[in-house]
Amino acid sequence: MKDPKLRTNLLLQLVENAQEGIVVAEKEGHDTILIYVNPAFERLTGYKSEEILYQDCRFLQGEDTQQESIKVIRDAIDGSEPVRTILKNYRKDGTVFWNELSVTPYFDEIDNLTYFIGIQKDVTEEVVLQEKLDKANEEIAQLKAELKAIKK
Repeated sequence: MKDPKLRTNLLLQLVENAQEGIVVAEKEGHDTILIYVNPAFERLTGYKSEEILYQDCRFLQGEDTQQESIKVIRDAIDGSEPVRTILKNYRKDGTVFWNELSVTPYFDEIDNLTYFIGIQKDVTEEVVLQEKLDKANEEIAQLKAELKAIKK
């Protein structure tokens, strides 16, 4: 595809129709300011783009700002490095969702950091199932210990 306009239109259509939330952000000091969100991000979070553009995306963390994954993300952004992690976020209506977030820095043709591209995937179901499995395994271990104590 040699026509740059056609290529740009195709890429925009792909991003607009992606199932994962996609955002583009610029770094301003310690903030990472959203300059674009796709419709899947709006569906995932419940926020419309006009409500959240030109804000730091930390609003998704609500009061839950002490997560280890937030430090991992911040360190990667500060170091202009890619990162992938899972963190707890909150939708506009306050419901929790677990977000697998991939952040990739974008450098221009002269190697200046210009943007960060973020891809969000809702992994709530997987996280909840893993928590249930972990709890069940703990209960099994406890029952095994009790059984062992009875046999003595």
